[in-house]
Amino acid sequence: MEAVGGPLGMAENVLPAMAFVVAYTVSGSDTNVSAAVAVGLAAVLAVARLARRQSPRHALTGLVGVAFAAFIATRSGRAQDFFLPGLVFNAGYAAAFAGSVLIGRPIVGYIATQLDGSQGTAWREDPMRMRAFNRATWLWAGLFGTRLLVQLPLYLAGSVVALGVARTAMGLPVFALGLWLTYLLVRRPAASTAAQA
Repeated sequence: MEAVGGPLGMAENVLPAMAFVVAYTVSGSDTNVSAAVAVGLAAVLAVARLARRQSPRHALTGLVGVAFAAFIATRSGRAQDFFLPGLVFNAGYAAAFAGSVLIGRPIVGYIATQLDGSQGTAWREDPMRMRAFNRATWLWAGLFGTRLLVQLPLYLAGSVVALGVARTAMGLPVFALGLWLTYLLVRRPAASTAAQA
């Protein structure tokens, strides 16, 4: 919950895209109305976070992302383009995570050791931890790649409603699953190493 900004962060991540799809359906496939509804909801959620005196980082990031997606969709006139930035990000993340393993610098290793307070890159000399971090990084590459494989055909077919459903279903639930599986993968080698020391 903390990683996605708590309950409000979950709403910021899910609701604007859902609102876009609902407005698109109700308005008779009007891309401009759908984009305005999505941006309006994102703005309300951002204001709600600021009113609660919480960090504006999640709110502003979400608002900018929704506004950018809405801008692309309204400029092109194609509703499915609202989801184009997400597809590009998934492709980029999948490539980055896979590439980091291939060059021997698994991204999850850097993230996990920052979170647990480890200093330096000594973990790269530990075969057990490297194996765990490589697996976890491949996991994330696979998750991002799977999102792309499922959603890209829907985007190319112009299936806006199906694309919105797929994005929602593969958003936070998949992210949460990835975090849990990553924890399972990286905690055991770390514990074993500490026990041996």
